[in-house]
Amino acid sequence: MKKSLVALALGGLGIGVAEFTMMGMLPDVALDLGINIPEAGHLISAYAIGVVIGAPLFVTGMARMSPNRTLMALMALFTIFNALSIIAPSYGSLMVSRFVSGLPHGAFFGVGAVVASQLADKGKEAQAVAFMFSGLTIANLLGVPIGTYIGHAFSWRYTFLLIALIGGLTVLVLHLWVPKMASRKLVGSPWRDFRIFKEPNIWFMVLIISIAPGALFAWISYIAPLMTEVSGIAPSNMPFIMVLAGLGMVVGNLVGGKMSDKLGPSTTIILALAFQVICMLVIYFTASHTGMSILMTFLTGAATFAIVPPLQVQLINSVQSDAKMLVASLGPSCFNIANALGAFLGGVPIELGYGYTSPVWVGAIMGIIGVIVSLLFIRRNRKMAMAKC
Repeated sequence: MKKSLVALALGGLGIGVAEFTMMGMLPDVALDLGINIPEAGHLISAYAIGVVIGAPLFVTGMARMSPNRTLMALMALFTIFNALSIIAPSYGSLMVSRFVSGLPHGAFFGVGAVVASQLADKGKEAQAVAFMFSGLTIANLLGVPIGTYIGHAFSWRYTFLLIALIGGLTVLVLHLWVPKMASRKLVGSPWRDFRIFKEPNIWFMVLIISIAPGALFAWISYIAPLMTEVSGIAPSNMPFIMVLAGLGMVVGNLVGGKMSDKLGPSTTIILALAFQVICMLVIYFTASHTGMSILMTFLTGAATFAIVPPLQVQLINSVQSDAKMLVASLGPSCFNIANALGAFLGGVPIELGYGYTSPVWVGAIMGIIGVIVSLLFIRRNRKMAMAKC
């Protein structure tokens, strides 16, 4: 495996720990700050909103920089911003630090996805992108459980110290391992790239990625109370549950990348989303059974991350434009709109008294909407292709 892709994956690891560990530590953060679980869930949404805002702004603002320097700058900002969470004295200040720490996230993956596809061997672009995103899945396999354990046994602030250390190491390996790449030649202002939003395909992809992955976040944002209150799993065993979810994500991400290269991204997206919806429904009806809960944790992790590589590849290929990095940055940005929507909407039925199994119904609905919009996207592009013949 090329060391340059390993460097990108390490960045994904740090970002994954920052994004997902809060979900495993939710009860600990809520107890420490004197807030309830749904309020703590807003810290997840704050990070996601930062990703949404930061991705297009950073990618466009740094368009004149070389890709390797852009990646280093983004990871340096990520490290500094996450360090603010270590010293956050209150709920409000932690909310702000979570927001600013999310700003470089989407831009890093947007630039990184284009760099990974350029460094990949011919015909293996989706697998290269999947390898970069494997940092996210390894974060859920190892980083998040370790961070959850640290947050539960010691303090959630130490977890953010771990994130800052990973970020600093990533800056170093990006400098050492990612080859120097020429900066993009621009004619006029880089802000002209926003003309891509005139393309209907972009809006189809924005809608799909902003909704369909929300199933993951409606489920995993409240996985700690679901497992401890409904499935009867001891809080001390939550790190093992997060390992299992992470293992499923590792498998799903790699399978999704290979399926996308063989079957095409559109087919892979439909199959993965359908399986995701089935997993959500099974969780609802079997959550009180400990064994089934453990099995579904793995399968749901696999289903929800199998859609990541094909979605990113389909997004990059959805329009003919030289603004590839801006297009690619929309993937993580929209993914975190889904994050914010899933975490927020998943908390609504809990607040209404429907219990900790109710968020998976939100997830199932978001997955079904994703399938419908994906089918409309495929139908539109087939009609366009036939019209050109």
